[in-house]
Amino acid sequence: MSLSDQSQLWRTISQHLPIPGSKIINIKQHGTSYYGLTARVAVELPSGALADYFLKAMQGELAQESCDGECEALKAIRSVCTHAPEPYSWGRYKENGIEHAFLLTEFIKIRKQPADPQALAAALATLHTQSTSPTGKFGFHISTVHTRNIQNIRFWTSSWCELFSAHLSRILSHAEAHFQWPLFDLVGELILTTVIPALLLPLQSNGRTLKPSLVHGDCWDGNTAMGEDGRAYFFDVDSFYAHNEYELGDWRAKRHKLSEKDYVEAYKKLVPVSEPVGIYCIP
Repeated sequence: MSLSDQSQLWRTISQHLPIPGSKIINIKQHGTSYYGLTARVAVELPSGALADYFLKAMQGELAQESCDGECEALKAIRSVCTHAPEPYSWGRYKENGIEHAFLLTEFIKIRKQPADPQALAAALATLHTQSTSPTGKFGFHISTVHTRNIQNIRFWTSSWCELFSAHLSRILSHAEAHFQWPLFDLVGELILTTVIPALLLPLQSNGRTLKPSLVHGDCWDGNTAMGEDGRAYFFDVDSFYAHNEYELGDWRAKRHKLSEKDYVEAYKKLVPVSEPVGIYCIP
């Protein structure tokens, strides 16, 4: 996708600007995305003042669910804190007979990436501890999409083990279809039936409880930043209500700067490790 072949996009966005009567000055590519295009939309408001919005546009069968899910996730986050961009609208359009979808949000002026350890930890701790599941359970009211996978989290359950198992099971089913690797499938089955229950069931056993927390869902280096205002921000979310420590899973990958000890330690100072501490497996 490129802006040069998106003539219908301009017309569609004009109808979805947050302030009626605003006029688009230009739409220019901004940032990068593996799954679509990202752009900065400059507009003139009815007052004559200028404003910028952030635009994400996608095509294909997952475009609608991706944009709808992210919009709903951002709404949920913004009801708790302002460390993510405010969502304004999402919609659909056709370009050359192909279905597209877009998401329009607040434009955050970024100073550097990723966010600093203490600032990011504080922002995530606020999201995790101050969010409240509308049902008191794990899950989400709509599907959210991680990369090209529709996450299996669109249901509600009191069991974190049940939700995480369903979520991981769908990912493993995709791997089974594409890898054609029987040994991998066997290991995946053992993880689902043995490892996951051994690690997660104790978190809600013997009187222990877990609070369903709203999570970013894909919190790696490229989805966090320090804004020009000195605050930590996160974006490109695929949220749901989970155990808060799910958020730190991406940080185990050494290719991410967020895997550095400063990030995990800063978070643990604000949100203690869940009992039983002996099975905690993030360094």
